[in-house]
Amino acid sequence: MHISFLDKEFFTGIRGFIFDCDGVLVDSMAANMAYYNIFREHFGLPPMSREEELYVHSASNQESLDRILPAEFRAEAEEFRKTLDYRMVLPWLQLETGLTELLTWLRGKGFHLGVNTNRTNTMDMLLEHFGLSGIFNPVIQASCVSRPKPSPEGVHVILNGWRMLPEEAVFIGDSHVDEQTARAAGVRFWAYRNERLSAELHLSAYAELSACLKQVDAGCRPCMP
Repeated sequence: MHISFLDKEFFTGIRGFIFDCDGVLVDSMAANMAYYNIFREHFGLPPMSREEELYVHSASNQESLDRILPAEFRAEAEEFRKTLDYRMVLPWLQLETGLTELLTWLRGKGFHLGVNTNRTNTMDMLLEHFGLSGIFNPVIQASCVSRPKPSPEGVHVILNGWRMLPEEAVFIGDSHVDEQTARAAGVRFWAYRNERLSAELHLSAYAELSACLKQVDAGCRPCMP
């Protein structure tokens, strides 16, 4: 389903929004490629293949290193990772267009906002870089749970903290990992800029969602992009 012609009934009962990070909050494809190719170069390997680039875009740090490096390099890779400063790739990141305006409106209306990402330990740095510190609570990274996505554990942690039923929350993601996570957790899934996913709603731009929500809130229906 696309956002055109949605009405108030579609949004009834939603109390919280859970966002993935990469590809949803930020366009990080170039940053991820730069970061993981540093490892490849360090061990004398060629740049990642396109398949590997797509994999690391949604996988956890450990899963990504396991995928792109031969087994004999993994122990050394962990030590090398500790020497890297993620801030060197922050200039490659771009905040998704229209996101700040949407988040500001949602917070103003009292919606809960959270993040469930397979990033390991870089979210505080990323959110601070874009002036988004304090917007999301909680922020669940792979290091916060025993099993990263597509396990529903992170979503369950968020819902428990919010004291919210699964049907009251929406997960916004851009990958099959996100789709599987939402399904396993029993929350509604909205796909961001990925028509290949099975989702209740497909979003192509945050400005469309903001406009629709504002019209519904004002009593106007149906929504028009």
